[in-house]
Amino acid sequence: MEIKKAIEAGQTYLGIELGSTRIKAVLIDETGTPVASGDHGWENRLENGLWTYTLEDVWTGLQDAYANMAADVKRKYGVEVTGFKAMGFSAMMHGYMAFDQAGQLLVPFRTWRNTNTQQAAEELTELLQFNIPQRWSVSHLYQAILNGEEHVSRVSFLTTLAGYVHWQLTGKKVLGIGDAAGMFPIDSAVNTYDKAMLAAFEQRTAEKGFGKKLESLLPQVLLAGEDAGSLTEEGAKLLDPTGRLRPGIPVCPPEGDAGTGMAATNSVAVRTGNVSAGTSVFAMFVLEKALSRYYPEIDMVTTPTGKPVAMVHCNNCTNEINAWATVFKGFLEALGQKPDMNAVYTAMFRSALTADKDAGGLVLYNFLSGEPVAGMTEGRPLLVRSPEAKLDFANFMAAQLYSAVAALKLGMDILAREQVAVDRLLGHGGYFKTPEVGQRVMAAAMGAPVSVMETAGEGGPWGMALLASYAVEKEPGQSLEDYLERRIFAGQKVETIAPDPADVAGFQAFMEQYQKGLPVERAAVDSLR
Repeated sequence: MEIKKAIEAGQTYLGIELGSTRIKAVLIDETGTPVASGDHGWENRLENGLWTYTLEDVWTGLQDAYANMAADVKRKYGVEVTGFKAMGFSAMMHGYMAFDQAGQLLVPFRTWRNTNTQQAAEELTELLQFNIPQRWSVSHLYQAILNGEEHVSRVSFLTTLAGYVHWQLTGKKVLGIGDAAGMFPIDSAVNTYDKAMLAAFEQRTAEKGFGKKLESLLPQVLLAGEDAGSLTEEGAKLLDPTGRLRPGIPVCPPEGDAGTGMAATNSVAVRTGNVSAGTSVFAMFVLEKALSRYYPEIDMVTTPTGKPVAMVHCNNCTNEINAWATVFKGFLEALGQKPDMNAVYTAMFRSALTADKDAGGLVLYNFLSGEPVAGMTEGRPLLVRSPEAKLDFANFMAAQLYSAVAALKLGMDILAREQVAVDRLLGHGGYFKTPEVGQRVMAAAMGAPVSVMETAGEGGPWGMALLASYAVEKEPGQSLEDYLERRIFAGQKVETIAPDPADVAGFQAFMEQYQKGLPVERAAVDSLR
């Protein structure tokens, strides 16, 4: 009854995140407890050699996820959703959305998955002496300039997917600092784009005939909790075509999935870290001191309040596991069974617990797309085994789970050499949905205890809802760290698994073969078209 009253009074908070394969809406109460949810499945498409989603995909997906959340509320509590105390939108980070003066998209949305910007990323990294990954917005813009693409002369505004959605719903061209850090480097001393690096970029691009000031094209940077506008009448109708949703609701700064992952795991304070493992995988550590130098494998981003974060990001994680789940589903259907996909995934994951510690000598590469951390510009999923290797279901699944985090391990080894210290490491995302299994593998890969909270499966959209609640509920001067620690995570149940020495040794044996076999994967990329 209390939840019903809160929903009717508009005293709940909504977070919606556009992930790589799912758009999910999560509704929470004042304690941060999820009370309803809805989602929509979607897939990127490869068009003209580039991974993209259409704007129609974006809006039909958002509307469906919202409608499914509203239906969940109606089913559970018997009331209609008409408003919230605050709301927020997040999405997969980076990529390229370029608009002209009239607000029209100039080229199809280029997602983070694209690896066609290697020249731009390398030149900008050298110019700025700061690691500029291929997926960052500035890499896409500079590559378009280098390519002489016609549209660059008409660019008036650049943003991310989360920034685009927020702009359409509020009219505000703003971006949370964590997501902005995936567009252009941030100076954490002043919490906005780095002025010296902007000047260097503009001088270089002016020499190439691009005379626009980059800062004028980028969204305004906001910290968590700052005013980011409210839902307009047009925005309310766009999100909820039924007309039930009222305008005027505060909308917090839009964030990327890295920032919402930090919020969802209470990993926004110095010496905390988290691992988000789903379609892609990334590990983030809030630094107490700067790294000794820049590394091409390490991204420097920020928390939603601007603290510097070292991030290892890999394009591929569970995509190959998902593909094989479809194969096993088809096998069961061929036997005349009607498979429960939750049961299929659970069986796949749990079987790995009975595997040989080194996955039986199997070597698997899950690269559906390029993987810069491993030096791959494209991907070809590949299973390699010697005649002596032991191929059975358990070892096959162990190789799948190891492969999902193997590229991450390559980057993590760099942070280990930099002596980056963490007091706690929390995991979230679909990789951890089956109890124990993902945690054990990740602990073996990291060589450190990995914790998972009861809310691990909620992930980014829940983290976005928490940022929305912080925007309107924080006390004067209260930090995000303090708000999350005291109001949301106090008393939260946490399950921690320490690395088992045998698991660590087995994963290391797999990694040795994995690294030796990278030329085989590279040959597959070169040979198979």
